[in-house]
Amino acid sequence: MRFERKYRIENLSMIHIMQIIKSHPASFYKLYPNRTVNNIYFDSPNLTCLNDNLKGINVRKKYRVRWYGTDTKKIIQPKLEVKYKENELGGKTIFDVPPFALSDLKTIQKEVNQLIPQQFSLQPTLLNSYERSYWGTKNGKFRITIDSNLRFHSLLHSPNFVKYSHRDAVVIVELKYEKEDEKDLQRISRFLPFRLSKNSKYVNGILLTQ
Repeated sequence: MRFERKYRIENLSMIHIMQIIKSHPASFYKLYPNRTVNNIYFDSPNLTCLNDNLKGINVRKKYRVRWYGTDTKKIIQPKLEVKYKENELGGKTIFDVPPFALSDLKTIQKEVNQLIPQQFSLQPTLLNSYERSYWGTKNGKFRITIDSNLRFHSLLHSPNFVKYSHRDAVVIVELKYEKEDEKDLQRISRFLPFRLSKNSKYVNGILLTQ
């Protein structure tokens, strides 16, 4: 399991944020080209995942189907991710799922419920997309992701996706590292002049699109 320290940045430009990362004494470097990240989140009919997060439940899960790229019609190489969190530590289990179309959410919903049977049926609740850049230290112990251009569409209120209905103009920076590297956190975080914040794209997206 690993830590994910999140910073929700509302008052700095992307250029300024990138300058901070590039000038970090740990010499963060770009791991690979930027990607468009897409997610369909799933939840119970009573929105258990959402409410567990809002209540601050220490042990909780989140379910999403993720894929990369700009195609919103035919989804190629999607993955089902079950994210779990215990206090501040988190991890995820990944399953392969077959290609599908956004116009046929019932097919992927059935696949998700077959892969991870629950006491309740999971349903698609939110679609979101953002641009992500990836950075890491030379020793591979610390990674930073930078997410921008966040877009959301409610699948609860409008299951037929045409275009994203809401945007969030913030930038999300996440510092990621394994549990055993917690001892070196101060050496990294002291040069990140951002305020730590609790941030969930799923929760923010649901609240934004209500």
